[in-house]
Amino acid sequence: MGKGQPLGRAVRNVVVANVSSSLGDGVARVAAPLLAARLTDDPLLVSGIAAVAMLPWLFFAIPAGILLDRIDRRRAMTLANGVRTLVAGLLLTLSATNTLTIWWLYLVVFTYGAFETIYDGALRAVLPSIVARSDLPRANSRVEAGEIVVERFLSGPLTSALFAVSVVVPLGVNTVSYAVAAVLAVFLPTAAAGAHRIDPTGAPQVAWYRQFADGFRFILGNLMLRKLWLISIAVGLLFSAATATTVLYVLDRVGLSEGWYGAFLLCGALGSLLAAGLTSRLKERYRAGPVMAVAQTVSLLALVLMGVFPTIGVVAVGYLISAGGTTVWNILVMSLRQAAIPGRLLGRVHGTWRTLLWGTMPLGSLLGGALGRVDLRAPFLVAGGIATLITLAAFRFLSRLPNPEELTDLDPTDAGPPNTGRV
Repeated sequence: MGKGQPLGRAVRNVVVANVSSSLGDGVARVAAPLLAARLTDDPLLVSGIAAVAMLPWLFFAIPAGILLDRIDRRRAMTLANGVRTLVAGLLLTLSATNTLTIWWLYLVVFTYGAFETIYDGALRAVLPSIVARSDLPRANSRVEAGEIVVERFLSGPLTSALFAVSVVVPLGVNTVSYAVAAVLAVFLPTAAAGAHRIDPTGAPQVAWYRQFADGFRFILGNLMLRKLWLISIAVGLLFSAATATTVLYVLDRVGLSEGWYGAFLLCGALGSLLAAGLTSRLKERYRAGPVMAVAQTVSLLALVLMGVFPTIGVVAVGYLISAGGTTVWNILVMSLRQAAIPGRLLGRVHGTWRTLLWGTMPLGSLLGGALGRVDLRAPFLVAGGIATLITLAAFRFLSRLPNPEELTDLDPTDAGPPNTGRV
């Protein structure tokens, strides 16, 4: 597929399906704590909703990856959102009949998260099967932009407004959104199933319980991915620490009123959306490596400046720039991973990557909270500063990273589309 040509109907299908699924996720993330607040006034039980939502990534990301490397990935997407449709219907029924309890809500949120590990892994593994490597940044940008618009711009105001009408209305939207995404996945082309299902050697498939370490082995055996993974984990932990007490910093130190905090958050959403639209163009003009190195550095420096100058103008612009740089980094890192990992291993490597990367983020949040007790500027200055130094130390490595299309095939089963022609 040539530069600038349409990405094709299959990518449009994936983007629309993910927009629908993201709407369900966004509604669920807003509705769950609102429902919890109606069910209990115990702060610990209410805060537990966020913890329960993240737990599945620690427990199920790698098993989900093993599953995705063994089955049709279209069916995995349909299965994941099909189950979430049923669970959303259960939540709707319990709410409508006034039989919902906080424990039922915990179970629903945990189940949503468990099947999100399958859906998210399948989504990331499908794209390399239906687009050329040179088009991965464009395809990932469109997926990312759709998620940003729906989850960060639309779902919050929509869910809050619908809650004011009736609690069953947003829960109904939640159910329908997952159902639409499940149906759309059925109509993806055969290529989206994944060439991993075809073993040209005819060798028997390894037992699933022996595949837990495959993702680790592949990452550690690939110098580029190993360094990227370690940098991502370190910076991800520190980024979580730097932003852990943002709400307190903005309200108590900067002096922004609670009524304007939602508008402040939209600065980050706007930065991410603009970055998603520019990433592919930046990569084409300056190459992936330099863009990643600069984006990461600028994103982290913006956090430091937010701590140095506690004024609403600097903090708002810093938040916009930081979110934008992070989005550029995420899109290009994902594109490089998709291009570097053989199709038969995409699920396991993606699951392994997410398990440790996302697993360290709660620890970063605790570190940020501890620093915030000393001074609300400390998380930005200390964690943001250390993360900036790590990125500067790795700047040379990052700036020399290749474009996704420059990576060579390492596996005979990795039958992605060629770099020319239409999808």
